Amino acid sequence: MPFQSTDKNHTLIIIPAFNEAATISDLITELKATSSDWDILVVNDGSTDNTSQIAKDTGIAEVIDLPYNLGIGGAVQTGFKYACYKNYSYAIQVDGDGQHTPKDVQKVLSLVYSGRADVGIGSRFNSKTEKDYGVHWLRKLGIWIFKILSIVLIRQHITDHTSGFRAYNKKALCFLAYNYPIDFPEPEVIILLGKNGFRIEETFTQMQERQGGISSIPISRGPYYMAKVILGMIMASLRRAQIDNTRRDGAKHI
Repeated sequence: MPFQSTDKNHTLIIIPAFNEAATISDLITELKATSSDWDILVVNDGSTDNTSQIAKDTGIAEVIDLPYNLGIGGAVQTGFKYACYKNYSYAIQVDGDGQHTPKDVQKVLSLVYSGRADVGIGSRFNSKTEKDYGVHWLRKLGIWIFKILSIVLIRQHITDHTSGFRAYNKKALCFLAYNYPIDFPEPEVIILLGKNGFRIEETFTQMQERQGGISSIPISRGPYYMAKVILGMIMASLRRAQIDNTRRDGAKHI
C-alpha cells in the first residue's frame, strides 16, 4: 500500500544555501507567509557571506551551519537527515537563490500529499509555456539526453532532471538521507529512485530569474558536467535495489 500520512502540516522546507545573503531573508519570509504550518530549515553550506546570520535574524528558520562547503549534494542530504531524524512526514527542497516561487510550493507538495507520488518535481518543461523560460542550448541538450536516459534506464518520462524543486514523502526522504549522491545529484537521484521503485511525478512550475548568487554549474563546465552525470546515471541504474519495493510503510525498513 502506498505510504500516506494524514499529518499534512508536518512538513519541512529545506533550503540549501551558499552565499545567498541577497535573497535568503525575503525567501524565508515569503515561504512562512504562504503557510505558517511549514517549518523551514536553512542548510548554510559554508557560505563566506552573512547568509547564516541573516537567516537566523528572521526568527523563522532553523539554521544548520556546515563547517565548510560540501556542495549541493552534501547540503541537501544534511536536510534529509534532519527531516528523517525529526520524523517529518514530508519535506520539500527549495533553492535559496529565489528561482522557485513560494506560491508553487503547495502545488509541488500536493503530488506527495495526495499519495499519487513518493517524489514530486516542479518542472520547467512539461507545459506549453516552457518556451517562456530561457535555457542555454547546451543545457537543453543535456536535459534532452537525461530525459532519454531515464526512459531507457527506468522507463519513466522525466522532463526536468536538473530541477532542485522537489517534494518527498517520509519513505523517500529517509531513503535519500542515506543514499543521496553527493556530486551533481539531481539527475542521478532520479535513476536511483526509479531503480528502487519510488513513484515520481512532475507538475509545471514557473521559474524566476536568479535573484542572487551564482550558478554552481557554469556553462563553461557544461560538457564535463554532462559526461559525469551521464556516467553517474548509468552506474546508478546498475546498482542493486537497496530496499524491498513491496514495503511502503516509511523509514523503518530502509
